[in-house]
Amino acid sequence: MNIDINNYNISTLVDGCRQLNIELSDEQIRQFICYYEMMTEKNKVMNLTAITEWKEVLTRHFLDSLLVCRVVDLSGKSLTVLDLGTGAGFPGIPLKIAFPQLRVTLADSLNKRIVFLNEVIEALQLKEISAVHARAEELGHRKEYREKYDLVVSRAVANLSSLSEYCIPFVRTGGRFISYKSTNIDTEYQDSKRAFLILGGRSEGVKTLPLPETDLERSFVIVDKVKATPLKYPRKAGTPSREPLQ
Repeated sequence: MNIDINNYNISTLVDGCRQLNIELSDEQIRQFICYYEMMTEKNKVMNLTAITEWKEVLTRHFLDSLLVCRVVDLSGKSLTVLDLGTGAGFPGIPLKIAFPQLRVTLADSLNKRIVFLNEVIEALQLKEISAVHARAEELGHRKEYREKYDLVVSRAVANLSSLSEYCIPFVRTGGRFISYKSTNIDTEYQDSKRAFLILGGRSEGVKTLPLPETDLERSFVIVDKVKATPLKYPRKAGTPSREPLQ
């Protein structure tokens, strides 16, 4: 990884991480820069992100991904983490870079993205992280993934009720599902409470936090897994989005 830190203004990244009580090593900074370079290069031939400007990627992708550490303690803990609908690798890869002891699975339904993510994993020399090509409706019924994770996270753009049906089956009892959402979440949250219960979850509520180095905010919906998800969930492909649990 032949990256010269001096070629980039890293103050936004370093200062933003410090606000989250994360101290990055030079190697971790190089990993973030390499990830940025690979993503923007691949974005020329494949639609990964509409955000490509350096500082905006730092805030809207990297720091936004890491902000969840204010909701759940990740420091020093070797948690199993699933990032469902990871897309270009958010939040999973930034979390893995900043908290290398995490054991991370990235899952996405588009194989081209998985190929890219595997290239990133290899280039950054990340360990104990894998990328899986599958739809959530299928993966959620595979015994090696179902109810195996301490933490499931998702920045995927989907109705919260539908997203819960995709994600909660992967969470072990005693674990947690956290959805990254916009700040205007009250109605959607209230409409999803019954879905949480059906799927074996109980919500602690919504936590809204300032995004470091910006004037923006991010909301997190926190759902604790209190009992096993009934085996019928997730329902067959397409059903959770067409017919959200109510």
